[in-house]
Parts: sequence; structure tokens; C-alpha cells
Amino acid sequence: MPSAAAHGLRLLIALTAMGAAGTAGAEDPACTARSRYDLTVTATALIFERAAAPGQRLEMQTGRLAANGTFVELGPGDRNRITTFETNARALVPQLKALAQRGVDLGVAAIREEAAATSPKSATNPQLNARLDARARTLKARIAASNSSKDWRGPAVKRYLAEAMTDVIPLVGGDLAQQALDAALRGDLAGAAAITGKAEKVRPSLEARIQRKLETLQPEVDRLCPALRNLDTLESGMAATLPDGNRLNLVEIGGKL
Repeated sequence: MPSAAAHGLRLLIALTAMGAAGTAGAEDPACTARSRYDLTVTATALIFERAAAPGQRLEMQTGRLAANGTFVELGPGDRNRITTFETNARALVPQLKALAQRGVDLGVAAIREEAAATSPKSATNPQLNARLDARARTLKARIAASNSSKDWRGPAVKRYLAEAMTDVIPLVGGDLAQQALDAALRGDLAGAAAITGKAEKVRPSLEARIQRKLETLQPEVDRLCPALRNLDTLESGMAATLPDGNRLNLVEIGGKL
């Protein structure tokens, strides 16, 4: 999906140490949050992976911390911090998944609204509505079952909504093309040109509508700010460093790099 919807999508999961990036709290510039890591949640551990060079895999497990397979020596205070980080990060996961699922619902609603506004005939097509319903159910089930932030973060939701757009754009475009042809056959060349112009604007108009829908999630994103700051405070308070000499930095708040 091109950049017209990017702002709204950043609002969606612009959130946490769970592999997201963006602004959580539009009115609070100090709550700009991002992470360079993806998160995998297992029954016993949290695994943070950074694909960008230099690649890194960090694992937290009941107060222990390992970096690329090497355990970090931790004092009692740091072990408590890691344990609390694990607990608080796990508590965020259901909220992140719920936001992603809400994003899918809002995106699909925007697609329906755009179809109704642009091509009422397409909007009442039972096949289209059944397809959109099935796709939303599948995407939300995928998010619910996933243990990886790769399935709930912004780029994933963008892919999901782009897939849903493929259900409606060909039908709307086909209906408008037929309308333009009918107008041309009646000799209404100006009307045909107007309909053709309308068809060319379907995708950008749809993306803008999705953006507006997703922006309604901003208050829910804002409410995550305290949890994000808490994670950042916990890792910033670590006395131990990683084997490469760097400090633990899974969550970046504001100007923190």
C-alpha cells in the first residue's frame, strides 16, 4: 500500500518493544517510541531479534538474559529488572494484538464505505461482502494465533489491508468502466471522462479513507505510553552490559538511541 495510508498505519502499532516503530501519543513528543527488534513469545521466554546489521538475538527467560546464545552475568537488581520487563512485555501482547485486529476491522469497514460511495452496485455484491468477511476473519485469527510481532506490527497490517483491497478494487473498477462505456455509447463523452477520472482515484481515495479510520485508534495507542516508558526505564536501569559492551536497548523513547 503506498504512503497515503502510512500515517494511520503507524498509529496502529506504532508502539513497543514488540517490533513496532512510530509515535505513541501524538500530544506527547516524549512518547515517541520505536524498536529495532521483532519479538517472539514462547511459553518460557521472550526472544528479541534484530535483522539489521549487526544482527542480534536476545532472550529473556525468568530473570535471565542471553545475547546471541551467551548468558549475561546479572546481579540481583538486574535479574529483578529482567523479570519485571518480561512480565510487563507479556502483558502488552494482548493489547497489541487487539489493536491489530481492530485495525483490520476498521480497514475493512473503510473498504466497504469506499465501495458504497464510489460504486453502490459493487458494494451490494454478495460475493464481495462474503469475501471481505472471510478475509477479516482469517486475518484476525492469524493475529490471535501468532506468537510473533511480525504478524501484528504495522507492515503486517498494511499487507493484510492491501490483500483486502484486491477484493474490491477490480470490482469497483470494472463497474466504473462499464458505466463509462455506457455513457460514451450514449454520446455523453464528458460523463464518460468524468467516470474514468473517478476510477483512477479509487485507490488513493480508499487509502485516505483507511488512514482516517485508523487514526481513530490514537486514544488507544496513547494509553500504552506509560507501559512503554516503564519498559524503557527498566532496561535503562540495568547495570550489566551485553557481551559486545553495549547496553540493553530494546525500546527507544524520544531521543534515546
